[in-house]
Amino acid sequence: MSQVWERLRDAEFPVTTRWAYLDHAAVSPLPRRAGDALRNWASEQERNGVVHWPDWERRLEGHRDLLARLINAHRDEIAFINSTTQGIGLVAEGFPWKEGDSVVIPAEEYPSNIYPWMNLSSRGVRVRLVPSRDDRIWLEDLAAAIDGSTRVLAISHVEFASGFRNDLDRLVELCRGRGIALFVDAIQGLGPFVIDVRRTPIDFLAADGHKWLLGPEGAGFLFVRKDWIDRLRPLGVGWHSVVSSYQSPQVDFTLKPNAQRWEGGSFNMPGIQALGASLSLLLELGPEAVSKRILDRARAVRETAVRAGWRVAGSKLPEDQSGIVVLEHDVVPAAAAADFLRSQGVVVSARRGRLRISPHVYCNDADLERLRTGLLECGRPPKRPPAAEPAEVEES
Repeated sequence: MSQVWERLRDAEFPVTTRWAYLDHAAVSPLPRRAGDALRNWASEQERNGVVHWPDWERRLEGHRDLLARLINAHRDEIAFINSTTQGIGLVAEGFPWKEGDSVVIPAEEYPSNIYPWMNLSSRGVRVRLVPSRDDRIWLEDLAAAIDGSTRVLAISHVEFASGFRNDLDRLVELCRGRGIALFVDAIQGLGPFVIDVRRTPIDFLAADGHKWLLGPEGAGFLFVRKDWIDRLRPLGVGWHSVVSSYQSPQVDFTLKPNAQRWEGGSFNMPGIQALGASLSLLLELGPEAVSKRILDRARAVRETAVRAGWRVAGSKLPEDQSGIVVLEHDVVPAAAAADFLRSQGVVVSARRGRLRISPHVYCNDADLERLRTGLLECGRPPKRPPAAEPAEVEES
């Protein structure tokens, strides 16, 4: 199987000619086919403008099918969005709140999954932030924060700074038992894990494609379960939100009966075409195989870090771990380590005072060896220059 990943590395990832790229939880490099999709779109626009736009639109609808297939949703439950933040905002602002309602959120969430909910305070909606304990989020703490006023639990599948993986099945069970909706920020989970929204019936999910899905920034998707489409207030409504054509002489404000009602206007056409190309690669490899390989690479990163004298933070339970590996050092600041590693051709991130490493399927043992060497070097104390010899004093 290792030969499969090496062939993939050579064929699809030019980034490897220069970098040991271990930062997919931030922004991933594009596979060659995604870059080709962007170049082809730009060339087509230069040569033909709008002439072949219907062909691009047909391809876009094919990419909607790929996203539906990725999470086992119906295509009518998928809307294209420009960012995870946009998707969170569409759900937060569109939810049928009443004054006095509350939403429960882990305190360690990425800000984009906190601030849109906080922005509801003028509508009388309260946010309850649940602190982590021992580098993990405890289901019983979330349950204790939920009461009769709670309408939504908003949570990431994988926490961006700690790499802790929340158990979606148990969260669904909790929310269904309490009669509340579950919103999932899936940007750090899709890729390292397979999400099946039929088996695990979450209510809402949003993810941009520029991390583990290997797409460009600005192209993502929102999943809204069918039984929520008519209950969630549509925002950003425009010509594409309704069933009638923009060429119709009469006004007919009849919303589309699917998630496309949230796609008000023009699409990020080049971004979605490139995302579709990346999705085709992941689906060809198979989501289960992709997940297995990413988690194997993350395990290898943990072993490499320990050998280099770094401490792996977070839960040691396999079911809590993800594609994100978080490291600590008693002496070396995380930001300084990230800068040094970048100078050595190793791309990682520093997040909230820790070093964050996030490998993908094409990362090989040579990349890990470069990481090990870099971690060792930045962990060594700087060499002191030799003391100057005392100057000889001439006798008079």
